[in-house]
Amino acid sequence: MTWVTAVARLRARRQPGVLVTVATVRGHAPREAGAKLVVGRGGTWGSIGGGNVEAVAIDRAREMIAGSTPEPELLDFALNDKVTNQHGVQCCGGTVSVLLEPLPVVRAVAIFGVGHVGLELARILARQDLDLHLIDTRPDILAEERLDVLADAVAQVHVHHTPLLPEEVLEDLPHGTHILIMTHDHAEDAALCDAALRTTHLGSIGLIGSAAKWVRFRKRLATEGGHDDATIDRIKTPIGLTDITGKAPATIALSVAADLLRTFEADEN
Repeated sequence: MTWVTAVARLRARRQPGVLVTVATVRGHAPREAGAKLVVGRGGTWGSIGGGNVEAVAIDRAREMIAGSTPEPELLDFALNDKVTNQHGVQCCGGTVSVLLEPLPVVRAVAIFGVGHVGLELARILARQDLDLHLIDTRPDILAEERLDVLADAVAQVHVHHTPLLPEEVLEDLPHGTHILIMTHDHAEDAALCDAALRTTHLGSIGLIGSAAKWVRFRKRLATEGGHDDATIDRIKTPIGLTDITGKAPATIALSVAADLLRTFEADEN
């Protein structure tokens, strides 16, 4: 398996890893600059030459994975018999620098309702390195030609057409997925809010709409849904930055995206 395939597999499986690259070589060394190794929690793919260099790199990569280290690191090795090594002697005679780059699990966002605002929001979020799930009950809304604007997306875009019960998608979303509810139907929104509160593996939950809409929803979630106040408070509404008041779809989408990215940064700190 090539290192590119290994990185793609880790991403698809939502598993963290570290990409290890021979950055510089002076003198003799087991591998040339540019050689790569991918390290996951339970496996490795590729090689940077074996021996002490590779073993130390794997050990440090696993420590980075366990500690969720976000920054890359550079390790230097002298390959001679005068150096005390953790995993045996390498006396090729050269020196090697190895770059370790964390491959974190990317964030996931699900937009329920890909109407005017939802599509504008998808266009913005598609420029981020994340898994972007688009869910709608209307097939024309998810038509390929309509979503062509996402063709150059950096994000991995996943389209879900759910004709009857969009809330069924919630259980299949990745752990920690951030939910944005903005469908064309308030009844659909209400059902999604109730189902999202019952789905324990999700991240933040955001609902678009007015204060009057939320008053009705909150009462229904308490009386019909049986949710207590603390649980209901998991839902953030309105979504977006409060000091951006424009109502054009692109403006709302920009506000919501900025608010979501701020949530991401808060989670990291």
